[in-house]
Amino acid sequence: MPTRANALAIMAKAPIPGGVKTRLVPPLTCEQAAELYRAVLEDQLEQLAGVEFAERYLAYAPADCEAALRALGGAVFGYLPQRGADLGKRMESLCVDLLGFGHRNVIIMGSDLPGLPMEVVGEAFTKLSSAAEHVVLGPSRDGGYYLIGMNHPRREVFADMTWSHDRVLAQTIARLEQLDIPYSLLPAWFDLDRLEDLDHLAKKITPALRSRLRRTLVCLENLGCQVPSAGRSC
Repeated sequence: MPTRANALAIMAKAPIPGGVKTRLVPPLTCEQAAELYRAVLEDQLEQLAGVEFAERYLAYAPADCEAALRALGGAVFGYLPQRGADLGKRMESLCVDLLGFGHRNVIIMGSDLPGLPMEVVGEAFTKLSSAAEHVVLGPSRDGGYYLIGMNHPRREVFADMTWSHDRVLAQTIARLEQLDIPYSLLPAWFDLDRLEDLDHLAKKITPALRSRLRRTLVCLENLGCQVPSAGRSC
């Protein structure tokens, strides 16, 4: 049985060249894109390691890369393979599994959210704890969502959806309203998928954010990317 009511899961891929951040190739090489993904992931895992209000899980892919992700996450996380033919099925399976473990509130988040404040995650759990059958969404700049939280296994939220386009959030909200499921929206954040995301990061840099992005900023500097200066990023 879990020791905490809350479960926080990060969906992560092994940083294999050609398997991550392919929309940054070119101008980056596959090897450079994997290096950047690893840096962002390690910074995020370091933040999550300090979370005390939830049990932490790392849902990994591919299925044969558990050892590689354990080497990055360490003993702080529980490890679960991602299961499902598409993103929706993988999130659905993970949510159902974690609720089945006995957790009352489950949050699933992406693995490339540079410097996302953990206060936002805490806010999400507060919202889930305050209402029955509630869903929480974290909108991302690209029209999707970087986080989804549930306190009840609602498979139909993920069923027959299309993914990886700029209407994912809007379609999900429409589905929730159609099903009459209450939901809340968190502050918007961003991931690093495109060159314009690197530009956005450059404009967002503050001392507080810089302290949460030590590896990411060093990696970008080594790659010749212009952070914290604005303009074309690479």
